[in-house]
Amino acid sequence: MPKNDYYDVLGVSRDSDSATIKSSYRKLAMKYHPDKNQGDQEAETKFKEISEAYEVLSNPEKKEAYDTYGHDAFSQTGGGFSEGFGGGFGNFSDIFEDFFGDLGGRSSKRREQRGQDLKYEIDVDLREAYTGIKKEISFDTLIRCSDCNGSGSEKGNGLRDCDVCGGSGRTRASQGFFTVERTCSSCGGAGQVITDPCNTCNGEGRRRKNRKLEVNIPAGVEDGSRIRLSGEGAVGQNGSSPGDLYLFVSMPEHSIFGRNGTEIFCNVPISIVDASLGGSVEVPTVSGGKVKVKVPAGSQHGDQFRLNGKGMPTIRSTSFGDMIISLIVEIPTNLSENQKRLLNEFNQELNQNNSPEKSGFFSKVKDFWDGLT
Repeated sequence: MPKNDYYDVLGVSRDSDSATIKSSYRKLAMKYHPDKNQGDQEAETKFKEISEAYEVLSNPEKKEAYDTYGHDAFSQTGGGFSEGFGGGFGNFSDIFEDFFGDLGGRSSKRREQRGQDLKYEIDVDLREAYTGIKKEISFDTLIRCSDCNGSGSEKGNGLRDCDVCGGSGRTRASQGFFTVERTCSSCGGAGQVITDPCNTCNGEGRRRKNRKLEVNIPAGVEDGSRIRLSGEGAVGQNGSSPGDLYLFVSMPEHSIFGRNGTEIFCNVPISIVDASLGGSVEVPTVSGGKVKVKVPAGSQHGDQFRLNGKGMPTIRSTSFGDMIISLIVEIPTNLSENQKRLLNEFNQELNQNNSPEKSGFFSKVKDFWDGLT
């Protein structure tokens, strides 16, 4: 079943600012929270829907991807390839608790502060997209500190529970009817503080480094495609799990071929003689081969021929698109005097049967002018 538009779900317009989106989510989350609607399956479904919408629209990068690609920006497939950006959604109740805490007053679980997602633009030419390819990329990122093994502590055990949150990573404050829960500002949500920070990473448990990584570009990838590499992003603080790495594919125009999805287009120039008398022409294919195409006598400029299965591969499939050839009838230039003479003699031999389109057009023009008088 198709998903509802995220802006409609939250009841906001597409140009709403973050404060408006946040306010609308708070109201709807309060209304449909499962703890206030126990046993109401419809309310639970609605709560998940608005939480999913808020997770996207409250994140600038995910919001931009959604505004550009809609729900297709978050559809995921196997093999490391993702048509979406940001991949998956978290625990919906966690989003709600960021605003209100737990309605039932239960203690909140300590949540790991996941590392940052990274974006990398990678150039892929048409031939590489046809065959698929492995490429080595280089990028700056945050990796686990080897000296403290990601703990952030010089001795590896110099950690103690945060005095402010008691080790939970969250703080609570009562505001009227509600208990508001927030990430602890003292420990940043880690729940622990370091008593002897590592000299190498200054207690972060990570350090910056240029990293090299071999990535797999699947056959059939298109310009603007996004490839999600789970866990290849920046490492989180104090040994927490890394984010993801997103490859954004950029594909330059090809000098011979055009492309639309799995279809390949090629403009093939032929002489007026070949177009008139017929013949054949060898056409290159994106696979690196060539195909001999028969040109019928009387072919016109723009006539097209479809070569089945000579286009681009479909991602994660054994099928291929088609190749479409368009004839470009070339008018000769730089004629010699003898060539001009021969053309004039040829022109004198022409009649209406030789140029039916021309004859038909001027016949319609004559009828048009006659109708005006």
